[in-house]
Amino acid sequence: MGTGRNLEVKPSSEYTFLVYASPVGNGLKGVLNLMVEDNVHRATPGGTGGIKAVTNYSPISYLDALTGSNIEECSGCNIFILKVKLMRVLEQFVGWIGNVISTPTTHGTILPGITRKSIMEIASAFGYQVEERAIPIKEVFDAEEVFCTGTAMIVKSVASITYQGKRIEYKLGEETLAQKLHATLTGIQTGVIEDKLGWTMVID
Repeated sequence: MGTGRNLEVKPSSEYTFLVYASPVGNGLKGVLNLMVEDNVHRATPGGTGGIKAVTNYSPISYLDALTGSNIEECSGCNIFILKVKLMRVLEQFVGWIGNVISTPTTHGTILPGITRKSIMEIASAFGYQVEERAIPIKEVFDAEEVFCTGTAMIVKSVASITYQGKRIEYKLGEETLAQKLHATLTGIQTGVIEDKLGWTMVID
């Protein structure tokens, strides 16, 4: 930051570089209920949506600025939906082909968080199909589970989403995928669970 003794429209004559390091606790300990904002947009292409900035933090789930129909980020975290994918042949139901986890693609308006990346890799290791794609807001209403990821919350189940007066609730508790992912990631971080992904490094 500029700390020079000049108050003019020009580069500062002196700068101070500061780095703060601090433990981070769980920033959200209560139930996570989301409301979708469809009139105001959080970020636009070419803006600051893809970086960590104070302007990106608010307790709302936003839609994309281009179409106003796809979910992006919520608060300071990434969002995921879990759905059961069906196999259809000529519009006839054939069977289940597994669980699919989807999260919005990062294209400049969504922060490509390291927790997001870690959860995607763990979910893939569990055998889930993980997709990065545009997710229409209507898809959250038939999702099996919705959860968010972030540095402070790690992984957090979403209890409900409200959009245009319609509210849908999701399952919570120890049996959710979100809890399994949370336990696995924190277990790897603390050394309780073997790191088979090659993330940790022993320092002498």
